[in-house]
Amino acid sequence: DAITLSENSPSGFPIAFRSCDDCALSPYVRRCLEECHLLEGMGRLRLLNFQHNLITHIHNLSHLRHLAFLDLYDNHISQMSGISALASLRVLMLGKNRIQRICSLDNLTKIDILDLHGNQISQIGNLSHLSELRVLNLAGNCISRVDNLQGLDSLTEINLRRNCISTVTEVDQLPCLQRLFLSCNSITSFYELACLGESCSLSELTLDGNPVALETWYKQAALRCVLQLRQLDMKRVTEEERRMACVTARKEDEKKRESHKQAMHKEKRRLAIRNAALQWEGVRACLEHPAQNGAKEEVSPEASPAHSPAQTNGLALEPSPDELLEAGGASLQSLSLSDSHLAELDGETLRLFGLGALEALERGWGVQTAGAVTVIAFRYIHFDAIVPTLPRIRVKFPNLSHLIFLETNVSRLPQLAALAQVRRLDQLTIHPKGNPVVSLSLWRSFLIYRLHHFNLHKINNLEVTMNDVISAERLFGTLGHIAATETPRCRLLVLLEESRKRQLQFLLEGRGRRAGLSPEELRDNGKLLGEGLSRALFNYPSRDCCSEGAMESSSERRAVMEQYIQAQVQRTSDTNLKGESLHKLWPSMFMEMVRDYVLEMRDRPTFRQACLNRLSTQGK
Repeated sequence: DAITLSENSPSGFPIAFRSCDDCALSPYVRRCLEECHLLEGMGRLRLLNFQHNLITHIHNLSHLRHLAFLDLYDNHISQMSGISALASLRVLMLGKNRIQRICSLDNLTKIDILDLHGNQISQIGNLSHLSELRVLNLAGNCISRVDNLQGLDSLTEINLRRNCISTVTEVDQLPCLQRLFLSCNSITSFYELACLGESCSLSELTLDGNPVALETWYKQAALRCVLQLRQLDMKRVTEEERRMACVTARKEDEKKRESHKQAMHKEKRRLAIRNAALQWEGVRACLEHPAQNGAKEEVSPEASPAHSPAQTNGLALEPSPDELLEAGGASLQSLSLSDSHLAELDGETLRLFGLGALEALERGWGVQTAGAVTVIAFRYIHFDAIVPTLPRIRVKFPNLSHLIFLETNVSRLPQLAALAQVRRLDQLTIHPKGNPVVSLSLWRSFLIYRLHHFNLHKINNLEVTMNDVISAERLFGTLGHIAATETPRCRLLVLLEESRKRQLQFLLEGRGRRAGLSPEELRDNGKLLGEGLSRALFNYPSRDCCSEGAMESSSERRAVMEQYIQAQVQRTSDTNLKGESLHKLWPSMFMEMVRDYVLEMRDRPTFRQACLNRLSTQGK
């Protein structure tokens, strides 16, 4: 081998002697060496190979200033110390050792190839100063994250096969990287490889052996991620595959933009509903009247009768108001959106949140779009503000069959009569939340009676049976009949709507043809109008109806009503007292009257003369 070994050296290490002609060769392979030999007289050595030995530490190499290739593959080395003085080193092979940490490379700025595969390295580091490094092999280690790659401006190939990698970062900061090998790792999603899409030089990539490679869309996703790839998993990428990937990438970008747009709209929608709810809470607080003596019982909205699920008079409701109104479908279309109101069309359902949403009813509706609307849901809008829109709803939405009211402050039975302005309804939902009227025991019967012409099938998701109709007719039909036959004509004209006023006026004037009518004739004319008049008298109390002084608030109306009722009660009481007194005094009064007339007529000539005198006096 032209090599002479000497064991007698002052340092205790074996000394190897070679001729100058053989300095380009290094035959220290498979010699079971445990230490690096001290190579005297070989200061110009450029290649040194210690493969397949038992070396545990790197020693005796600091004097090899011209060494360019050092191969220590398949040894027992655990530390990288001992190579810091090899400033001319271009290739360092330390694969299949026991190294746990990358270090001692501070002075090796000219290194071109670094092989550290098959070690126990868990983290990439201490490489940022190697600006001339082209090839880095870290396969078969324990690395879980790809990072700390800044400064490797010349790196063209990095091998990270057979690691524990789940996330890849900073690859886009390698301007010359062409080949990246990530086979047999733990990458589960392309979201962990997002930085690859920013790389402009990457042309070869391997991802086989990762969980993500088992997906059916894997290849298309990889080509979408890195559009300039020429090889994927060591297979050439065709132009057709690249074209399909570009098309898919554009569609994916459009989908992402649409998804972002939808997310932004969803957030704006959520804020609009939230602000409408906050404004509604303020309005509802103003509408609530304090209890007597200025004391107001502290009852939470959830505990109040109008909000309690138990106070529904046995009605079957949808389980959640949010599911009822706030869940948007795939066909959701925003019609009007601001900070405090929302109007949206979801298939056949028109949802209105907040007072400003009523403006959507004034917009230009196409015949087909308006005809598709079968459900209108109101929330956070006072019912009295909804009433003026009901005639327009009847005209604009001919196929409307279901109205939903949630938190609209329907608190009195006469308010329900306003729904008679809608053309026809099959179903009506007045949710207990925010509608105190539902806590009244007669509200459903009143609704069935007043909207009898609608032929309602369901109220609050509960079927309307024939027994319900009969019960409502017995309860309110009698009241309506009495009101229609006994109410004076002037009062009827005040209570009825314009159409009913004209109908009543025609019948009254057409029958009597004179200004005054007897009570009997008035009752007969009332019967001619049929049951419609009885129901029409249970009318929505608009401000125009109160012709005898329009009241500015419900408290004033209540005061007038109480005063009127008290006056009627007092009048009835006085009449009853007078009747009782007359019943007691009548026998004596009758006896006195008979006695007076008998005494007065006892002298007939005198009585006749007195009567003639009275008549003469009255005639004058």
